[in-house]
Amino acid sequence: MMAAIADLIQNFDLVQSAQLIAIFLFAAIVKGFLGIGLPAASMAFLTLVMPPTEAIPLLWLSILATNSLQFARAPNKWDIAREYWLFALAIMVCIFVTSMFISDYPTSLLTVAIGVAMVLFSLNLLLGIKLRIGPGRGWHLGFGVLSGTLGGISSIWSPTVAMYLVARDVSKERFIGTTGFLFLAGVLPLGAGQVVAGILTFPMLLKSALALCVVLVGFRIGEMLRDRVSQELFRKAVLTAFLLMGLRLIANGLS
Repeated sequence: MMAAIADLIQNFDLVQSAQLIAIFLFAAIVKGFLGIGLPAASMAFLTLVMPPTEAIPLLWLSILATNSLQFARAPNKWDIAREYWLFALAIMVCIFVTSMFISDYPTSLLTVAIGVAMVLFSLNLLLGIKLRIGPGRGWHLGFGVLSGTLGGISSIWSPTVAMYLVARDVSKERFIGTTGFLFLAGVLPLGAGQVVAGILTFPMLLKSALALCVVLVGFRIGEMLRDRVSQELFRKAVLTAFLLMGLRLIANGLS
């Protein structure tokens, strides 16, 4: 442990540290306000300053902490768990299996694909086009598998989760609680898979803990902003943020 801390101090880079603080603060404000978007907003900018295999495990503790807080504060937690258990189970299984082989995937291609999906999704709903999605278990299983597969490879599984919930017209508070539950369900399998892949190491956990300190501040700022915004404005903010993050992901993947 002491060796890892000494190595962290020795390799300290002031410029990069300032960049990381700004990135995590912004992404955490998005997460606290929208209930989604921490990995997507972070990855859109982290990949500009470090390789994806370093950026992805750097997010792990922040994803765990923010979604634990988000779900802990949600009303009707057991009701959410009963309704979305199959969705969560599919995410857990798929995210673990795919994350074990994260070093072997073409990350740039996947990043572009996620970005395109986010842009198309947000534009369709901003223009008033509703997807026909039902509440049945088949939909839960399908979206859970898709979310878990994308999440295991990229640590981003919010687009497909939000796609389902927005199309179902869930209320703002229900949206926040359900996304917290479904994101939390995938965190531990994601970490386990990254450990197997060899990218989530003890030195990386130390860096992730430092990032978490910044994220908790930004998350609280975002929560306070959320309480002052109407549901319609909230919905438009979700879709607009997804459009911007999608464009950023496409740019990153093509660069």
